[in-house]
Amino acid sequence: MTDRDRIARQMAEPSLVRLHRALSRLTSVVTVMNTGAHPDDEQSGMLAWLRLGLGMRVVVACSTRGEGGQNTLGPERRGALGILRTREMEEAARALDADVHWLGHGPDDPVHDFGFSKDGDATFARWGEARIVERLVRAYRTERPDVVIPTFLDVPGQHGHHRAMTRAAETALRLAADPAAHPEHAAEGLLPWTVAKYYLPAWSGAGGTYDDEVPPPPATLTLHAPGADPATGAAWDHIGEQSRFYHASQGMGHWRAQPQDTWPLHLKHGAPEAQITDGLPASLAALASYPGAPAALHPAAKAIAEAMAAFPDADAVVAALLRADAALEQAERAEAAFTQAHGHRIRRKRAEVQAACLMAARVMPTLAYATPTRLFPGATATLAWQWALPPQHEVTVTPILPAGVTPSDITATGCTLTVAADAPFTPQFHPGWSAMGGNGPAWLQISATINGRPLTARQDLEAPLEIGPERTLTLDPAAAILPLTAIPATLTLRGAEGADWQLPTGFAIEGETLTLPATLAAGLHELTPMVAGRPAMRRHQAQFAHTGLISHLTPQSLQLLALDLALPAARIAYIGGGGDSVGLWLQRMGADVTVLAKLDPAEDFRRFTTVMVGIVAYGSRADLIAATPALHRFVEGGGHLVTLYQRPDQGWAPDKIPPRRLVVGTPSLRWRVTDATAPVTMLAPDHPLLSGPNRITAADWDGWNKERGIYFASDWDASYTPLLSLHDAGEAPLLGALVSGQIGRGRHTHCALVLHHQLDHLVPGAFRLLANLVQPAG
Repeated sequence: MTDRDRIARQMAEPSLVRLHRALSRLTSVVTVMNTGAHPDDEQSGMLAWLRLGLGMRVVVACSTRGEGGQNTLGPERRGALGILRTREMEEAARALDADVHWLGHGPDDPVHDFGFSKDGDATFARWGEARIVERLVRAYRTERPDVVIPTFLDVPGQHGHHRAMTRAAETALRLAADPAAHPEHAAEGLLPWTVAKYYLPAWSGAGGTYDDEVPPPPATLTLHAPGADPATGAAWDHIGEQSRFYHASQGMGHWRAQPQDTWPLHLKHGAPEAQITDGLPASLAALASYPGAPAALHPAAKAIAEAMAAFPDADAVVAALLRADAALEQAERAEAAFTQAHGHRIRRKRAEVQAACLMAARVMPTLAYATPTRLFPGATATLAWQWALPPQHEVTVTPILPAGVTPSDITATGCTLTVAADAPFTPQFHPGWSAMGGNGPAWLQISATINGRPLTARQDLEAPLEIGPERTLTLDPAAAILPLTAIPATLTLRGAEGADWQLPTGFAIEGETLTLPATLAAGLHELTPMVAGRPAMRRHQAQFAHTGLISHLTPQSLQLLALDLALPAARIAYIGGGGDSVGLWLQRMGADVTVLAKLDPAEDFRRFTTVMVGIVAYGSRADLIAATPALHRFVEGGGHLVTLYQRPDQGWAPDKIPPRRLVVGTPSLRWRVTDATAPVTMLAPDHPLLSGPNRITAADWDGWNKERGIYFASDWDASYTPLLSLHDAGEAPLLGALVSGQIGRGRHTHCALVLHHQLDHLVPGAFRLLANLVQPAG
């Protein structure tokens, strides 16, 4: 992190606010879990109230890393997007002082975000129902939630991932409590656990994206969140939006003039109640009244109340928390039956008390960091920690390090790290995140003795430590599109220096020049370079203000797609929104394309025959919206405007943005085709966009990945002609995937097919169709 990054983080997390957050954890011994399928599924305002208003521990259980979603910030997709959205979820949890329990572990795990699904059964077919249920059983036994609340209902019209998670969350309730279910968990120390209350949301999930066909169940309980957070003065729902601010890749974070302050819930399993804590030990004082409870819980609860009342007097807070810790230590020696049922509450509360005490005593380091953070087998680094003011107590710092990393030369402010030559690479996706620290491959255990009481807490490094390959390879290009009628004799391949190649017959490489065979069969040819005896890895990294640096490693290969492809005689302008690589693919196809990064409101597009607008670009390019009149003049004067899919809620005004009225359907679930193999009927096969320069046939729809299209047009001016008909099984045909209309002397074409995704997956038909779409208006 830079100095400005560190100052910004300190400004965003004043020490008194952090201490108040730490103390607020002590007011409840209840754990609530909110289940969802993607980062951003959590009901953030409600969780802010439960965690910061009522003091409950909050755990977000999330099944995927969101790697199949969209990205409004940049080109990250698949694994890189999963890394970004993982970091966004962690920062969103930090804003709520909540924990995260991941059920899926990236795109290579069966439980991953494979794209939109309309049915829970279809989702289970990909994830494995038994697999996701077992992972939820494990989550219940690990986190021991008293209350479980899914965010969405399992009803038609809802995202299939959401439906599957809600169904699995309920199935796992019985199994988590059954000692005969998954007995292998016992070997890991995970004992059966009974969730006391299971709520369904008593609100509809319908809106701009989903379309719940069944009304929500009646509310049996309504959470009321009066007032505001005493530490910041913010309304609870505003804190929820502060959390959602970190889901920036999904366009989240909205200012609410009237913050929500009620959330209706439907109790499906559990006893009738007047409030969510009925029947639960809402606090240590309440727990003290339970049969077999140790008497020491009473002085522990009293001392915690005194610590809360003493805030912000740090010395008084420390004194009270030391008394609380001593009482909790005695309470840990409760009788066996009580310990089995509630020992986890006392252990958790004691860890929270110690963390808050060390924070109040200013024992926790101000900063902890590794230099460098990116290591490799055989490397060395320094690990440093520092205090803004000298601590008033003797502190012991113990680095907790990944396998194969050894500390040496340990001083009061740091140590040297040595990575063994055979050290394994650290995982890119970690299984959880804790608001109390101890996250990532490396962290610090902070220990101090205050007034004779030994205390410990965990501190994260400011940026995670990573062990990966010493050298990565970034081939440019990493993929080449080779028309069969014009395969070049050589390709210039940058970034291949030092790699070892085992090339097929006919290929040769010298320096940056790759020689191709005289003939190349149609299809995909993949060449894999080696570095240091291992298949080469490519690193994608990006810096974002809300997440910091993200990094993702993937195997690096050179992919050559040979196909029957003809290009039109066109001069193309590409206006991207940051969410696709279509402009790059046009360049790799050999098209005459100019990427326009900035537009003037009076932009003269007449030097181009075709202007293509990237996916959701109207949601991120104010200059594009300002240039709308110029684009309309371009079309009227004979130009061809091609718009790829746009979100109806992000800049697309159906009567203003397109040259003629064109409505993007909502809710989007009704206006998309999620089956990538869904049959496609060409309504006008001789239309110029389907007949040349490449004749589109049934074969061009083969091999598509993820889905066919999204955000289809639902209504359009008579000037437009629909060219395709397609639908998911059991649904009515949709005609708004590709529409085109003659307007003045030019043409506007709107394409809601997920072409950008097919290009990234080197689907031949997508390149042939793209070449047709960028032809002049004719």
